[in-house]
Amino acid sequence: MAKLYFRYGAVGSAKTLNLLAVAHNYEQQGKRAFLIKPKIDTRFGKTVVKSRAGLEREADLLASDDTELDCPQLEDVSCVLVDEAQFLSPAFVDQLRRLAVVCEVPVICYGLRTDFRTGLFPGAQRLFELADIIEPVKTTCAYCERAASFNLKLVDGKPTVAGPTLDLGTEEKYLPACAGCYRAKLAGTRPA
Repeated sequence: MAKLYFRYGAVGSAKTLNLLAVAHNYEQQGKRAFLIKPKIDTRFGKTVVKSRAGLEREADLLASDDTELDCPQLEDVSCVLVDEAQFLSPAFVDQLRRLAVVCEVPVICYGLRTDFRTGLFPGAQRLFELADIIEPVKTTCAYCERAASFNLKLVDGKPTVAGPTLDLGTEEKYLPACAGCYRAKLAGTRPA
């Protein structure tokens, strides 16, 4: 049976770079990878899946709340790869689970675990509930050498927890942080 994977990490942990490498590996073997990204993610263009390292390719499908997927659409597909999975609706994640089980196509989702306030994104929560395999994608804190597990939001260069939960951006707006630095930066102090 094919599996549903959730590979999660803080901002800047090379999740999309990993996704693009996996797509490349499948295609080097003559297999088709099917790329999905949320329709709301327009940071690098409407249909572009792009890593911060500069690699990019077009998505095969832009997912929204009313997008429906079924086995005939994936007839010649060896693997489904999903970027920015935290932005998916729980109902769409349910479809991805079904694709893995019924269509017998592995589905590998990449995304953030939590928002900048440390709350689970609905798509990420559903993936934690349904995924067969959950794997962290690691990176270090922007402020120290510890592992980063939080996403620190910056406005005018200052840490904040204000603003809408869905606020797209890259390193100009978000930095990876460990728990100590996340807390200290929001409090305006250095970690002990």
